[in-house]
Amino acid sequence: FLLLPFYNHTISFLPYLPHRPSPTPVTGVLDDCLCDIDSIDNFNTYKIFPKIKKLQERDYFRYYKVNLKRPCPFWAEDGHCSIKDCHVEPCPEYLKMANNTKELEDCEQANKLGAINSTLSNQSKEAFIDWARYDDSRDHFCELDDERSPAAQYVDLLLNPERYTGYKGTSAWRVWNSIYEENCFKPRSVYRPLNPLVPSRGRFFICTFSCLCLEKRVFYKLISGLHASINLHLCANYLLEETWGKPSWGPNIKEFKRRFDPVETKGEGPRRLKNLYFLYLIELRALSKVAPYFERSIVDLYTGNAEEDADTKTLLLNIFQDTNQMQFNFKSLIRLKIFSEFRLHFKNISRIMDCVGCDKCRLWGKLQTQGLGTALKILFSEKEIQKLPENSPSKGFQLTRQEIVALLNAFGRLSTSIRDLQNFKVLLQHSR
Repeated sequence: FLLLPFYNHTISFLPYLPHRPSPTPVTGVLDDCLCDIDSIDNFNTYKIFPKIKKLQERDYFRYYKVNLKRPCPFWAEDGHCSIKDCHVEPCPEYLKMANNTKELEDCEQANKLGAINSTLSNQSKEAFIDWARYDDSRDHFCELDDERSPAAQYVDLLLNPERYTGYKGTSAWRVWNSIYEENCFKPRSVYRPLNPLVPSRGRFFICTFSCLCLEKRVFYKLISGLHASINLHLCANYLLEETWGKPSWGPNIKEFKRRFDPVETKGEGPRRLKNLYFLYLIELRALSKVAPYFERSIVDLYTGNAEEDADTKTLLLNIFQDTNQMQFNFKSLIRLKIFSEFRLHFKNISRIMDCVGCDKCRLWGKLQTQGLGTALKILFSEKEIQKLPENSPSKGFQLTRQEIVALLNAFGRLSTSIRDLQNFKVLLQHSR
């Protein structure tokens, strides 16, 4: 999932760049949004990132309940490795029969790096029971089905950081191919490889990107931005070497250039990064719009520790206050009129995440997908949020604990991506 190369979104009439451009991957103003990228960088670096990082370390946002055992609803799973605890990367039987040592080593490494650390203290487990009892006592009007599944379990996100796992191949390609080809209002002018693992001429379509209506173009950019963010996490937290069982993680400039360099991507890298900024602003806008929901005294971030809970809510409200300082002209959101179609496509994408073969990749894929879905839910519920009663639940709009945790952690991932991109800009300048 993480190692899958981007589709080469090259328009058929785009000329190959004859010279190497500036090492800065992306600058200027975003399309569909009159926002300057430099101002977003500064805002994120000095205002948002330090606070969102601190928030993610709080107990309320540190633990995420997820079901990693749901079967893929769209295609049959491949055979799994026979090594102990191998439940991450499928290892085809032919590799074992061929005794391909290198391939088997890669597979075993993918399992090791992609495995979930399920370590939880007894104190934490007891706290989760209390949290569930507290949530059940609240008057909620919406519920995510998967939260009640017996197979769902709490995962410590700090013990399972999103980074390189070695997950790649046909399985990873098939996941993103399904997302782009079937659920993403894709522009038909772009080049799509039939399979990145097999030499192919690919295929071209007639329609240009501009032929998509604004709403569909927004949806496509959101998914592309999510893809860019995930790949940035991989490049910034890459397994550089492993000696004596002690892995060394850090930024991989070569991998970054392969995915985002204007020359190596035939001009598409900057567009991918612009879509990342676009997604960042969409979720930032959602945070600013949902602030009134959390400002009510009836809403608390319960963990059982009253003092910590109060501090956590104060920090969250402080982040919401900062979001209002970022002024931008986002006409795209005003014109989103196809809520039911958005919801249908996005629900289908969230189900595709159950087809991801790497447990750690599936964890972060499901979390970030749910976070973006929650952001869209907020943006489509702006009128309901404005009418919320102060001291009683509202049937018009509610957020579950799961949605809140996913929303803030997903935005935290985007904030980290923007910060990592600044680091790569510096590294590229030094390398030149």
